[in-house]
This record gives sequence, structure tokens and C-alpha cells, in this order.
Amino acid sequence: MEWEMDSSVGAHDLASRLGGWSGGEGPLYRKLATALERAVADGTLAPGERLPSERALATALAVSRTTVVAAYDALRGTGLLDSRQGSGTRVSDRVRPAVPRRLRDSAGLSLYQRLLDGPGDLISLACVTTEAIPPVADIIRETAERHLADLLTESSYHPRGLPELREAVADHYTGLGLPTSPDQIVVTTGVQQAVAFVCDLYLYRGSTALIESPSFAGCLDLLRAAGADLLTVPVDEEGADVERMRRRMRERRPDLVYLMPSYQNPTGVLMSAARRRQIAELVAEYGVPLFEDGAYTGLRVPHEPPPIAAFAPPGTEVITAASVGKIAWAGLRIGWLRASAATAERISRRKAVTDLGSPLLDQAIAARLVRRWPQISAARSELLAERMALLEEGLRARLPEWRWRRPDGGAALWVQLPDGTDARVFAQVALRHGVEVVPGSVMAPCGDHDSFFRLTFSHSAETLTELVDRLARAWQDLRRHGPVEDYAPRVVV
Repeated sequence: MEWEMDSSVGAHDLASRLGGWSGGEGPLYRKLATALERAVADGTLAPGERLPSERALATALAVSRTTVVAAYDALRGTGLLDSRQGSGTRVSDRVRPAVPRRLRDSAGLSLYQRLLDGPGDLISLACVTTEAIPPVADIIRETAERHLADLLTESSYHPRGLPELREAVADHYTGLGLPTSPDQIVVTTGVQQAVAFVCDLYLYRGSTALIESPSFAGCLDLLRAAGADLLTVPVDEEGADVERMRRRMRERRPDLVYLMPSYQNPTGVLMSAARRRQIAELVAEYGVPLFEDGAYTGLRVPHEPPPIAAFAPPGTEVITAASVGKIAWAGLRIGWLRASAATAERISRRKAVTDLGSPLLDQAIAARLVRRWPQISAARSELLAERMALLEEGLRARLPEWRWRRPDGGAALWVQLPDGTDARVFAQVALRHGVEVVPGSVMAPCGDHDSFFRLTFSHSAETLTELVDRLARAWQDLRRHGPVEDYAPRVVV
């Protein structure tokens, strides 16, 4: 047995990689052992990698130390784990994963794992998903009845995007005060793909990206995957802190700035028009490209300020992205980005190489949705406002210790737990009560929001009522009893 590598995994990192390990029947130690076996088999844990101590992992998973001791003992008995005095417990070098390439689970991937597994009885808050609002069905039928024949004669993949959608999006931005032509638009598979293209265009190993903290974990993973170091600035009630941004840029000029000006995820803050102008002038001064993620644009405020790009001096590189997913229907994976014509051309080449182009029928539907953006946005906003009010009422009644700022928009509350409670620990207890939450540590890379978690309210009224009940029971368990104890006999093989 040779342990030449000095790789180790932190307790909270491992807890994140294990996902919803505590669901189902049976003792916790056996479920933990099974989850560790799966992590080794799929390459999430590598041969020779050192695991956390029993005490550290027990704290991260909010279980008793005997639970972790028994799980480790069981896996030592099968030869999956080895221990050596002074070197801790490691995955055995003799183990060969079923997947030859090691898969290091990222924060974003752990969020989306629930989409792959299916929710089952678990209420997952990992992703904001939106059912279709009534106008969507009518528009789909209209598109099929009146325009399908024309679409079927199309002989191009349209990597830039269906011309009528690009024209609709260009008109939409022009109406917002940002003059735009169709050649500045590239259609993407949601905003996530737009972020990936921009990362590929501007970032490389050793580059830097300036972001808000907290921010959306899925996009943070794309920035990291591109090799960028992350520089962070806080968010106040008007948006990203401009003076902190200026200091950061003086210290180290970033290669890209990534912001969410409209209903910042997860805080729900709407950036003011004055702040947008200041940021546009700042990135122009330093010559830094800016990506503004508008995935939540249009939710709950009738008259938003124009995009940051509308305030930018000529020649400033600002890329603006949005989609119909959060407004109309999560199942319609159509988004777009708006940039200079030259940048749009470079990105359209990446789109062509990646997937040749997005589905034409979906784009035709999206074009009609964009043309009716104000009405659709108002309908979604009304629905979300009702659900937010229901969730807030339940929280005030059942969990009066919790604190949050009512968001300007979006679909989530950014909740702070009292007394500095680590949301990662609460997340593990919540899992055992059937709720998957996203702790602040996943969305704030500098560790300044560890007592926060994101609480989405895009669910049905029935689900929200059940959600509050499960969260209240989980909180009661954590406050009264600490980690859930589990009888875990030592395993002798």
C-alpha cells in the first residue's frame, strides 16, 4: 500500500459531494457507507485520497461521531478504505473506480444532481424551476398551427439563432432603452450556455473574474472551470458595491466582471439606475468586459432600469444575457446574449461548434413570448408575489427567529439563521426531514455568508405549506437535540 499522493478532502466538501445521502430507510451509518462507496465508484473520491477525521465529518454531516466511525469501519472491512497511524483514513490504492477519469464534484453540479436523480419525496430547493403560465400553452398552439409549415421548410441550423427571434429580442432591448440590431444577438440554450461561451472567450487558467458575493453557484463553477481566480465584492441594497469594485480593480485588473443587476441571485436585490451607470463607467475606465446576467429580469417590478449596457460609453464591452425560462416556463430552454456585432460573431462560432444551433420550434415559440414580454412578466410576477407572501406568513408563524430581507424580485428568500448557525449543518438535518437547501457557503466563496441559505418560493401553495412544516421540524431538532443520534455499532469483519 503506497500513499504517495497528498490529496485530501475537507469535511464540508465531502458532505457536499455526497448530496442527499441520508434519504431512504435504514440506519444512518449504513446509508453513509453506501454513499461513500458510490463516491469512490463514480470517481468523486480518488484512490489514495485522505478522508476527513470521524469527528470532522460527523460535524459536517450533523450526525454522531459513532455514525461515521461505524461507516468507516464497514468500508475498512470491505477493503475500500485503509488506515495508517498518523496518516488518517484514505481510499485504498487497490480500488479502481468504474469511471477512469476522476470526477471532482463541483458546487453547481451537486445543485443539479437532483435534476438527474428526480426529487422523489424530497422537496428540493437546489434549482428555481417554473411551471408554464397559461399564455404559454396558447402560444405553443398558435405557433404549431400557423407557423409550423414554414419552419419545416427551413434548411439551416441557424447557429446565430432563428432570425425572427433575434429580431424580437433586438426590438425588446431597443424598447428598454438599449438600441440593438439582430446581428448583435446570439440565441443560446438558456443563460447558462451564454455564460459558458463568455468564459471560453475571456477566461483562461490564471485569469481573474470579479463577482458579487454571494452569487449563483452554477455560474461560479463555470468561472472556476475556465481557470479563473475569483475576486469578490459585497452586495448592498442598490447592488454590487462600486467602491469595493474600484479598489479590487486597482489591486488586480480582472479579465471579466460577472454581475446580476436585476434581482441578484440569491439576494433578490434590484440594482439602481445610478449604480448601473457607475458600474458601466467603471468597466469602461479600466477596459474590462462585463457580463450582466439577466436570468431573472422582468420579475415583480413593472419598470426596471435599463440594462447596464444602456449606460456604457461607446466602445465598452458589455454582454447582456437573458432567457424566457424564469418568466414563461423552465421547460423552454431558450436564452440569448446581446453584445457588439464583432463579439456576437465570435460567440456564434462557438455556438455552431457546440451544438449547431438551438431547436427551431422552441425558438419560434420564444419569439412570440418575447413579443408579449410585459404581459407574461406581469402574470409571472403576480404568481410569485402570492407564493412569497404565503411562504413569509408560514415562516413568521413557525420560524420567527429566522431573518431575511424581502427581495425586490426573483424567486427566493436569502434567509439568515440566528446565532451564527452554520447553514451547512442545518442543510444536513433538513435532508433527513425531506428538504434539500443550498447553504450560503456554496454561493459565497469568501465565507462571509455561512449562516445564510437560499429558500425558493416558486413551488405550489401545497408544497410551500409542507416545506415550512419540514423546515420547522428540522430546525427544532437541531436546536433541541443537536445532530441526530444514530445507533451505529462497530462493525467487525
